[in-house]
Amino acid sequence: MMRREQISTDRKGRADMLLSAAWTRVEKLLLVFVCALTLFFAIMTPPFQAPDENQHYMKAIALTQGQMFAQHRGEAVGAELPLSALAIHSVDFPTDTPRVLRLFKKDQIDRSRSADTKRPGMNFADYPNVASYAPSLYAPGAAGLLLGQALSQTRIDAFYTGRLVNALTGLALLIAALCLMPFGRNAMLATALLPTFAYQTGSLSPDAVINGIGFLGLALALRIGFMGATPARTGALLIAAPILALAKGVYLPLIAAGLRWPQHRGDLRPALILGITAISAATFLFWMHLSGGSQILYHIQSRKTGETMMTAPLRDQLALILADPSAFAHILISSITERVPVYALQIVGRFGWNAILLPLLAYPLAVLMLGAGIAGGNGAHFGIVQRLWWLLIALGVALLIETAMYLTGTPLGADYIQGTQGRYFLPVLPLVLIALSPAQPIRGAQRLLMFSAIALGSIAAASAYDSFWVHGFITSDGMPPHQSIVRALLLPSPRW
Repeated sequence: MMRREQISTDRKGRADMLLSAAWTRVEKLLLVFVCALTLFFAIMTPPFQAPDENQHYMKAIALTQGQMFAQHRGEAVGAELPLSALAIHSVDFPTDTPRVLRLFKKDQIDRSRSADTKRPGMNFADYPNVASYAPSLYAPGAAGLLLGQALSQTRIDAFYTGRLVNALTGLALLIAALCLMPFGRNAMLATALLPTFAYQTGSLSPDAVINGIGFLGLALALRIGFMGATPARTGALLIAAPILALAKGVYLPLIAAGLRWPQHRGDLRPALILGITAISAATFLFWMHLSGGSQILYHIQSRKTGETMMTAPLRDQLALILADPSAFAHILISSITERVPVYALQIVGRFGWNAILLPLLAYPLAVLMLGAGIAGGNGAHFGIVQRLWWLLIALGVALLIETAMYLTGTPLGADYIQGTQGRYFLPVLPLVLIALSPAQPIRGAQRLLMFSAIALGSIAAASAYDSFWVHGFITSDGMPPHQSIVRALLLPSPRW
C-alpha cells in the first residue's frame, strides 16, 4: 500500500514539475540577454583583466602542447611555453603594474598582433596557483587557443578565440542545466544574470566550466531525485559529477540535493545518487594521486598585514586545526562575518582583479533581482524538511570552500582565512534561492526579474567599458576614496 502511495505521489510530483517545464517568453528573453552580456565581456574586457586569467592562460597554452602535468624547476612550477604567447601578458598587457591610472587603447592590441615574429624561442612559465588543477577545466580554452592559432596565426587573436570558445562552453552548460531543471529554473536564471557570472564566463577562467558543470550536476541530481532515474539521466550524471569533482571537490555535495525527505522504503534513488557521489570522490582522489598529490606553495599578500607571505603546507595547517578545532571554528566564524560584505559585492560584480566597483545603486538592484527570482516560485511543493536540507547543503559547501582556502591559501597558523572570493559561491546560490522560493509565483515577479536584470546587466556593461576603455582605473582592492555620495551611487568606482 505504501509503495502504491509513493508511486502516486511521484506521478503527481512529475506532473507538477512538467507543468513548470515550459519556457516563458521572459525566460527566453533573459537567457538571450545572459548570452549577449557574456559575449560582450569576452570581446570587450582587455586581456588578463579577470582574476588569475594570466595563469589560466598559461595553463591552457601548456595543455595545447599536450602537457597535462606541471613541471618543477627550482621553486617555480609550470611549463616551457612559447615566448610569443607569454609576452602578450608580460610585455603587452602586464598585470603587475603600479597603482596609477590605467587606460587601454585599441592600438595596444594591434601592436601585440604584429609582435609575434619578433618573439622567437621558449621560456619557462610559472603558474603555481593553478598548476594542480585538472586539465578538464582547461579543455575548452585550449581548444579555442588551437583554433585561433589555426585561423589567424597570431597569439592575441588566438587568446580572444580561446575566450570565446570557453564562454560558449560555459553558456552551453548553462542552457543544458536550465533545460534539465525539473523546478526552480527562475533561481538558476537569476544567478546567471549576476554580472559576475557573465564576466567570469566571458574570460579564459575555468569558472566558465566550474559554474556550468556545477549547475548541470545540480539539475541532473534534482531531476533524478524528483522525477525518477532513467538510463540517460543516470549516464549523464555519471559523467557530470566526476567532472564537477575534478573542477572543485568542494562542490560535490551539491549532488546530494537530489535526496528527497522523507525517503520512502524501497526507493533506490538515494543509493544511486550517493553511489555516483562516491565514484566522483574516488575520481578526485585518483587525480590527486596521478598528479602527484603534492600541494604547491606560493606567495600571497596578507589581507591583514599587507606583507608578502607563503601559503602553508596543507599537512601542517591541518595539524593545527585538529589540535584545536574550537579555535578553527572561531576563525571560520570571524572571517566569514568580516568578509560577508566583500563576498556580496564580488558575487554581484567587481571587475578587473576585484578593482572596479559598480555604481553602488547596482548592488541593491541585484538584491531586488534575486528577490524577484525567488518570488517567481520554484514550480513544485516542498516541505520544510526538504528546504532545510538544501540550505544545510549550501552551508556545508560554503564551509568547505572556506576550509579549503585556509588549508591551501593561507599562511601557517593565521587567525583569518585568505583568498576566498565571492564568485566561489555562485554554483551553490541557485540551491539557496530554490529553498527560499514559494511553490507558486507571486504576481509580477517575472516582469520585475526581467526589468531589474536588464537594468543591472546594462549598468555593468557600461561600467566595465567606461573603466577599461574611456576613463581608466586603478588596480586597488578595498573601497576607493570618494568625495561625493551621489557619484558613488550613480557612477563606477574609477569615477569617484
